[in-house]
Amino acid sequence: MGRKDTRNRTTRKLRRSDTVQGIDRLVRNVETGRFERSLSALTAAGAVVTAAEIYFEHDKASFGNRWMWAPVILGPIGAVAGVAGFFSKTAAKTALPLAAATIVANGVQGVYLHARGIGQKPGGWHNLRYNLEMGPPLLAPLLVTLVGGMGLLAAILRREK
Repeated sequence: MGRKDTRNRTTRKLRRSDTVQGIDRLVRNVETGRFERSLSALTAAGAVVTAAEIYFEHDKASFGNRWMWAPVILGPIGAVAGVAGFFSKTAAKTALPLAAATIVANGVQGVYLHARGIGQKPGGWHNLRYNLEMGPPLLAPLLVTLVGGMGLLAAILRREK
C-alpha cells in the first residue's frame, strides 16, 4: 500500500464525515465560516421583528419621550446592515458591526430609561412590584441588545470562502 492508497482512504473517510448531523453540523458551520452569513441574516430578521414590536409598545405610550423613536429607527438600519452582511463580506465587516454596536448601545440606554421610568411612577422604587408590572418593561431593551450582539458576533466570525 502506497501513499496514494492512504490518501484515498482518508478522502473517503472525510466524504463520509461530511454528512454530520445535529450539533456537529453547527460546529462545522462555525469552523468553515458558513455560520457568519446565517447570523447576519438572523440579525436582519431579528431587527425587523424587534423594531415592529417596539413600535407598537412605544405607540401605546404615545412616544412620550423622543428617545422612544431611536430603537424604531435603528431596527431597519440593522436589517439593511444584516442583509448587506449576508451578501457582502465588506458590509459584514464594516456596516454590520457599526449598526450592531449602535443597537447594543441603544439597548443599554433603554434599560436606563426604563429604570428611570419605573422610578417616576407613583411610589417609584418603593412600590417596586406594581411598578415593574405596570411601568415600562425593565428588561425588554435587553432584547434589542441581543439583536445587536448577534450582529457583532457575525462581524467577528470567519466568513466562508
